[in-house]
Amino acid sequence: MELKIVQLEIPEGGNLILGQTHFIKTVEDVYEAIVNTVPQIKFGVAFNEASGPCLTRVDGNDDALQALAARNATAVAAGHIFVVAMREGYPINVLGRIKDVPEVCSIFCATANPAQAVVAESQQGRGVLGVIDGFPPKGVESAEDASKRRAFLRAIGYKR
Repeated sequence: MELKIVQLEIPEGGNLILGQTHFIKTVEDVYEAIVNTVPQIKFGVAFNEASGPCLTRVDGNDDALQALAARNATAVAAGHIFVVAMREGYPINVLGRIKDVPEVCSIFCATANPAQAVVAESQQGRGVLGVIDGFPPKGVESAEDASKRRAFLRAIGYKR
C-alpha cells in the first residue's frame, strides 16, 4: 500500500465538500438535496463509480463548478467518493440534507480552506483515509478572540 496526498481544488470564493457514498444515483440525489434546500446556490457534483464502467458521473447547475468537481474526483481517483463544489451558499446550508441522502456514508470535509485528501492506494484501487483541512492552530483563543468570534457570528447572521 502507498499513501498519497491529493491537493483539492477549492472554488474561488466558494466551498468544497468531499464525501463517500455507495450507489450510482448519488449524483441525482445530491443534486436534488442541494437545490431543494438552497435553490439559488451554484454548484457542481461529481461521483466516482467503483464498479461497472467506473466513470466519474457529473451534474450541477454551473459548468465551471461541475468541471472543478470532476477534476477533484478524478484527482482523488477513489471509488464511491463524491465532490460538491459550490458558490452562493455554504456547506452549513446543505450538509444536513446531503447527510440525509440514503446512499451517503460519510463526509470527509466541508471547507473553503486549502485542503488535501489523504489517499491510500493498493493493487485494487484507492480509498480516502481522511482530509487535511486548513492549517494547525496557533494557540488557544483569548477572551478578546472569543468576543471577536461571537461578534462575527452575529454580524453574518448566524447568531442573534
